[in-house]
Amino acid sequence: MTDWTVTLWLCCYIAVFFGLSVFGAHRLRILYLYWVHRGRKPEPQGRFDQLPVVTVQLPIFNEVCVVERLVESVSKLDYPKDKLQIQILDDSTDETKSVCEDCAESLRRQGFDVELRHRSHRIGFKAGALEEAMPSAKGDFLLIFDADFLPPSDLLQNMIHHFTDDKVGLVQARWGHINKADSLLTRLQAMMLDGHLVLEQTARSRSGHFFNFNGTAGIWRKKTIIEAGGWEHDTLTEDMDLSYRAQMRGWRFVYLKDILVPAELPPDMDGFKSQQHRWTKGSIQVCKKILGDVWRSDQSLGIKLEATAHLGANFTYLLMFGVLVLMYPANFVFENSWQKALLLDLPVFFFASLSVIIFYLAAQGAQRPWGWLKALPYLPLLLALGIGMSINNGIAVLEALFDHQSDFVRTPKQGNSLGIRPSNRYKAARSVSFWIEVALAVYFTYLLALAIWKLQWASIPFLAMFQFGFVYVVLGSMEKWFDFGSMSGPPEEPSDPVLA
Repeated sequence: MTDWTVTLWLCCYIAVFFGLSVFGAHRLRILYLYWVHRGRKPEPQGRFDQLPVVTVQLPIFNEVCVVERLVESVSKLDYPKDKLQIQILDDSTDETKSVCEDCAESLRRQGFDVELRHRSHRIGFKAGALEEAMPSAKGDFLLIFDADFLPPSDLLQNMIHHFTDDKVGLVQARWGHINKADSLLTRLQAMMLDGHLVLEQTARSRSGHFFNFNGTAGIWRKKTIIEAGGWEHDTLTEDMDLSYRAQMRGWRFVYLKDILVPAELPPDMDGFKSQQHRWTKGSIQVCKKILGDVWRSDQSLGIKLEATAHLGANFTYLLMFGVLVLMYPANFVFENSWQKALLLDLPVFFFASLSVIIFYLAAQGAQRPWGWLKALPYLPLLLALGIGMSINNGIAVLEALFDHQSDFVRTPKQGNSLGIRPSNRYKAARSVSFWIEVALAVYFTYLLALAIWKLQWASIPFLAMFQFGFVYVVLGSMEKWFDFGSMSGPPEEPSDPVLA
C-alpha cells in the first residue's frame, strides 16, 4: 500500500474516532450533570385540595397477551373513581378487539367511567389514536400507558401533585423491567435503557435542559398538548416530537427517577431490533424536524447544545459504519508504533470506549449499592451487543435522512409473566440487515483468526468483541427459525416486577 493511501486511511481513522470521541465526551458531561444535581429531587409545590379529573389513555394494537393485565393494574389505581376516566384506544385487527370489549364491560361493572374507541383504520398509528381521543377526554390531565406496563396503585397519588405548579406540563415516571432476569438479552437491554432512564433523563431534567416524554408512564397536562399543536404523526417518535414542541413554548417537565413503572423488555432479538430501529429512525426524524426551530428559538446556548447532542446522538451509528470499514487497516495496515498508541489509540479508547463503560456502570451504581460491581461482567457483552446492533440502527438513520417512509412497527409484547411462551404469539419481522450482519459475523471471525495467526495480541480483544457482537445478533435472530417456543410447556416463573 502506497504512502498516500496509508495517509488517507489514517485521516479517515482520525475523523471517525474523533466523532465517536465527541459523543463519548458528551456522556461524561451527562455524568457530571447527574452528579452535580443528584440531590435536587423534585418535590411538588403543594397538594391539590380537590383532586383533578384524570383520563387514563391506553393505546392498544393486537395486544391479546397483555391487555387484561394492563386493565387490571389500572383498575387498582388509588384514585377516586369519580375523578377517573379510562379510554381504551383499540386499533386491533385480531381477537384483542373482543378482549378489550370484555375489559371495558368489566370496568363499567366496577363503577369506572370507561370509553372504548375502536378504529377500523390506523391513520397516524399511536399518535393518531391519541389525537382522535383528545376531544372526548374529560380530564385536564392525561395519563398514558403502553400495553405492557404495570402501574403501581400509588402512582397517581405520587405524581399528580406536581401539577400544582401551573408551569408543569408533563410528569414522567421511570420504567422498570419485569423480565430483566429472563435472559442475557433482557439483562443487556435493561442496562442499555438504564443509562438513558437513570442518568440522561435525570441529568437533563434537574439541570434545566430539555428531555423527552418516554411515550408511556407519564402524565400530560391536556392544555400543554393543545398549545404545543397536538399529537403529530410525521415521525415514528411522536413522544419526542411533542416534548420538544411543548418545552419550546415554555412548559416545564418533571422527571421522577425514583418512581418506577414496571414494563416488559422484548424477549427476543427480532423484537429488540424492531424496537431499536423505530426509536433510532424516529429520533433522527425529530432531529430533522425540530433542531432548526430549537436553534432559531430564544433558548439559551446551553439548552441548544444539549438538544443537539440529544437529538443527534444516533448519528454515532453512521460513524460505526466507518469503524467497521477501518478495522482491517487499523489492525493490519497501520504501523503499531508507540506514537500511534499514545496520540491516537489511547485518546480514542478513553473518550470513545472508556466513557461508555463508565456511563453504564454509573447507571447501575446509581440504583443500588455496588450495583456497578454486579454489572461489571456484563460490560464487554453490552459493548458487543451495541456493535452488533450498528447495522440495524445505522440503516434506520439512513432511512430517516433520505425520507424513506415506513409504518409504525410495534414491538411485540409477549406477556411472559402470564405463562405465555414468547413465540406463541406475535413476532417481529426480519429485515435485510440480517444478511449484512451474517456477512460481518463471518468477516470478523476471519479477522480474529488472522490476528491470532499473526500474534497481534493487542488487536484480539477488540476484534473478539466485534465478532461476538455480530455472531450474537445473528444467532439471536436465527433462534426463531427453529420456533421451539411454540411447543407447550410449563409457565416460566415471573421475574421481580420492581427490578429496574
